[in-house]
Amino acid sequence: MYDPDAPTGSGWWHWSVLNIPTSVNHLDRNAGQRDGSKLPAGAVQGRTDFARPGYGGACPPAGDKTHHYHFKIWALSVEKLEINTEMSAAQVGYMVRSNSLASAEIVPVSTR
Repeated sequence: MYDPDAPTGSGWWHWSVLNIPTSVNHLDRNAGQRDGSKLPAGAVQGRTDFARPGYGGACPPAGDKTHHYHFKIWALSVEKLEINTEMSAAQVGYMVRSNSLASAEIVPVSTR
């Protein structure tokens, strides 16, 4: 989940999950817990702009414009990416995009 409208100059990463097995067609409730215990076996969370893994919900700053929250999923040419929870979103993004076959995206919007 990426918010390009965050007032940082570079957007804000709220969550990233990688290495979700191809057999998975949904994530369980609370899948974004910091410890990753609700994720499918083999999946790993990347570090967010909250400086930790785990889901950080949407909450635009008070008085700020509408924010667009990008939820995007990729089909990759490899079964697994070698990442860890300390890698930056930029590093993870590079690895995903360099192995991408296709993607799909939804973009909900929110104000405070």
